[in-house]
Amino acid sequence: MLISTKDFSEELMKRVMKKLTEKFIGQYMVRKIMSENAVELELLVLLRIHLVVNVRRIVKYREQVKGQKKIQLPPVEVPGEKEYEVEEILDKQERRGKTKYLVKWKGYTMEENT
Repeated sequence: MLISTKDFSEELMKRVMKKLTEKFIGQYMVRKIMSENAVELELLVLLRIHLVVNVRRIVKYREQVKGQKKIQLPPVEVPGEKEYEVEEILDKQERRGKTKYLVKWKGYTMEENT
């Protein structure tokens, strides 16, 4: 299942312009059907949203047409380590004297931002 980003806050989406955000994200499994109008999804902890969502906010995932599938780029090979290319730094946060960054990785979707 894919979940709609329509009601996500701008802070959660970390985008400058709303028109550039993905309309649906994920490939989440339905954990439990709560009622005819709500389901509980297995979501990433990073999303920080409630696990129970209205059925209007989810759509069934369909494979993309052959030839349209987005290919994730492999890591850059550095002797002894794997490295990934950064597309953009989305946010910076300081906690307890340590700086943390929210990074958009080149060739990956918003869900893989770390």
